[in-house]
Amino acid sequence: MSVTLHPIQEEDLENIMRWRMDEEITRYMNTNPKLTLEGQRKWLASIRSNEDVRYWLIRVDEIPAGVINLTGLKNPEGNLGWAYYMGEKRLRSLKTALSLEMSMYDYVFDSLGKTAVYSDVFTQNQGVIQLHKMCGCEIVEEKKRHILKEGVAYDVTFMRMTAEHWMQIRGDKKYEKIDFKNGEV
Repeated sequence: MSVTLHPIQEEDLENIMRWRMDEEITRYMNTNPKLTLEGQRKWLASIRSNEDVRYWLIRVDEIPAGVINLTGLKNPEGNLGWAYYMGEKRLRSLKTALSLEMSMYDYVFDSLGKTAVYSDVFTQNQGVIQLHKMCGCEIVEEKKRHILKEGVAYDVTFMRMTAEHWMQIRGDKKYEKIDFKNGEV
């Protein structure tokens, strides 16, 4: 499978809207949004003009499959946040997930010169926590009842990869390199 990243275009918004409202996706996210195409257009305009964030459409064999993003690009301490989801269930694979995450570390540390990348994961999403651990992430903190969503409190696990740690372990990792620079706007 070939995985590529592309700047999000207006023609991608319907897929992104459908994925982002899919219960299988939102169950592990902080919100269950009710999106509209007009709202998506406004969102796209806002991320295009925001130098602190970067979003890409993930394509698997040229089929739109999901979204990956970085936040905190302007953070003077060199720390970023990141998240992604694969909206097309049939295109999900462990190989793709590992390649996306580890290639993102290469991009963030080698190309952007950042010092650490953080993610927060609903603690009940043990599959993603284990995936991050496979990539070398460490758990920084677990907060009980941290997110309140539709009247239900969720525990959240905060994870981190530092540039120093990635440089130490990268040579032992086997993954298909995904070009993040190719998808830059």
